[in-house]
Amino acid sequence: MDEIIDLTSDNYFMGEALRLARKAARLEEVPIGAVIVFQGQIIARACNQVETLRDATAHAEMLAITQAEEAIGDWRLNECDLYVTKEPCPMCAGAMVHVRLRRVIFGCTAAKDGAAGSLMNLLQDPRLNHRCDITHGVRLDECRALLQDFFRVKRQPADS
Repeated sequence: MDEIIDLTSDNYFMGEALRLARKAARLEEVPIGAVIVFQGQIIARACNQVETLRDATAHAEMLAITQAEEAIGDWRLNECDLYVTKEPCPMCAGAMVHVRLRRVIFGCTAAKDGAAGSLMNLLQDPRLNHRCDITHGVRLDECRALLQDFFRVKRQPADS
């Protein structure tokens, strides 16, 4: 019997984010992908484009937030969930709080700059006006391997 695929599951939506992360890698961008879901439907898709756009703010999450705001017709995304392959940085986490995302789901943690619990937790800081629910570790091994493989290749000497 074939396995039934739940098209509304965290696993499914993270798979879409992983597909976008692979696209980023092909573009020689850090392989991070993000999707935003509203009422069970993907309304925004993005991958890192920092190098392509020569813009330090062109993280997958930031680009997806802008698309989602346009799709919803409002800057408030309080009924939306964001799936991203790597724990958000402080810039992205700050934007997530400001747009009032309901939930942030990520794959692997980021010890050096993670702002959803690793280095700090901006997403749930009680001093801010909004707190996002967090789910971490969704498709962790795939998300981590994609980043590790990308940086392993980047660190190899050019003549090898």
